[in-house]
Amino acid sequence: MNDRDLIFRNISDNPLRSWITGICTALVAGLIIFAYLLVSGAQESLTRVTQRLGADIAVIPAGDQILVEEALLMGNPISIWMPRSVVDEVASIKGVEVVSPQLYLSTMRGASCCTVSDMFMVAYDPLTDFTVSPWIIKNLDSPLGLGQGVGGTYIRNTAGRDDILIYGYEIDLVGSLEPTGSGLDQSLFFTYETALEVARLSPMQAEAALVLSPDSISTALVKISEDSDPKVLAKEIESKVRLVSAIPADNLFRSQRDHLESLKRNLGMFSVIVWVMSVVLIGFVSAAAVLGRRQELGVLRVLGATQTRLMKMLFSESALITIAGVIFGVTLSTAVLLLFKNLITHSLNLPLYFPSLPAYLILVLGIMLIILASVFLALLLPILKVTREEAATV
Repeated sequence: MNDRDLIFRNISDNPLRSWITGICTALVAGLIIFAYLLVSGAQESLTRVTQRLGADIAVIPAGDQILVEEALLMGNPISIWMPRSVVDEVASIKGVEVVSPQLYLSTMRGASCCTVSDMFMVAYDPLTDFTVSPWIIKNLDSPLGLGQGVGGTYIRNTAGRDDILIYGYEIDLVGSLEPTGSGLDQSLFFTYETALEVARLSPMQAEAALVLSPDSISTALVKISEDSDPKVLAKEIESKVRLVSAIPADNLFRSQRDHLESLKRNLGMFSVIVWVMSVVLIGFVSAAAVLGRRQELGVLRVLGATQTRLMKMLFSESALITIAGVIFGVTLSTAVLLLFKNLITHSLNLPLYFPSLPAYLILVLGIMLIILASVFLALLLPILKVTREEAATV
């Protein structure tokens, strides 16, 4: 019987050791990758949303910060308004370089005149915009025209159509933006000109008209000069412009970041506890299994097996069980995250960005190597004890 056959026979002949090792490694691997994908995915998504906005300060109607953050992160449609005169008032403040307005809209729920129900839409001013246009030009090499729109990564044309129907108006979807893992991935962007045209024609084309005032905006995104402090300037804007909240970029999504830090600590602590307990349990069970095979190993020594060969065989048994457990745990956790992503993100009120396939595979490989090293360390002492014993003594 060669070493490979002997390894597989020993695995099947020690079901208790095999099952405990497999379950423990699956639990540790699954928990680690679940915690890592959740925490790092939320952090990456928050970073990408902040970069996508590209503003130093966001000026919104007073008291609507939570609504705006949830719209941007979770794609919740909202309708908030403030007068367009806010743009000129903010622009007149010293230290402000550019002010660009945006208007938040949503489609009707369950209406035949809208391809996507309850979709978050953003209308922007291409003449002053410095947040959406760079991403659009990066992907399309040209600005959007009348009747054109660009969607988040999840916005696609429906089968048999080359456009998206908004209040009966056909928006030509000319491209998709890079994923952020947030509500922006399921949002639609077009110009103010297109928004006004949709509103003008909606009484004749839609089940209900889109009421839109040309003098209304939802938010004003501010770019400041290099020598200005965004926090100081935000306070000045709030003191000079009535009924608005000026939020520095660093303070956007503050509650989500605090929640994420708490989640990170709790998941990290729980993962370490489970890891340590699993390694200790694997060590005890495997040590008992190895020590119980002293006579078998002694016979192999008499038949000419070297200490190195025996150690290689014992470590290979544990490696096969560990790898199988890690693959199962990682696959199960990833499947849960993918299948229940919306439920998880809405329960935690956090966005979730999934890494690319190469990055994911590198992560899985890293987890596998760490767990293999932990299992090997737990087995090192009993294996050395047994393999170093004289065959005659055994």
